[in-house]
Amino acid sequence: MTIFFVRENKDVVAAQGVNLRERALQNQIDLYTLKGKLINCGGHGQCGTCIVEIIEGIENLSPRTDFEQRILKKKPDNYRLSCQTLVNELVKVKTKPCSSILGVPLNDKKKHSER
Repeated sequence: MTIFFVRENKDVVAAQGVNLRERALQNQIDLYTLKGKLINCGGHGQCGTCIVEIIEGIENLSPRTDFEQRILKKKPDNYRLSCQTLVNELVKVKTKPCSSILGVPLNDKKKHSER
C-alpha cells in the first residue's frame, strides 16, 4: 500500500495499519509549520500541530479519535492529526494545510501573487 504526499510529490510504501505521522517522518516528510516544530508533543496526541488534509482515501483511515474531534471541530472532516491516524489503504495527503503568510494560504498562488 502507498501513501502519497501531495506537496512533496512523494509516494511512501507502508504496511496496513501504519501510523501516518511515524511513516511520514521516517521518510523525511516535513509535517510541521515553524510553530509546530517548536511546540509539537512528539506524536503523543496532545498538541494538534501535525494536522494534515486527506485529499483522497479518507475511508481508508481509522476513525477520528475523541481528541481529534475536539481539536478539529472547526476544521473540515478531511483534516486529521497524523499522530492519531492509522492508514489501511491508499491515501493522498497534503501536509501543513493551515500554512499561511500574513493570512494568505501558502498553497493559494493566485492570492499570494496578488500581494
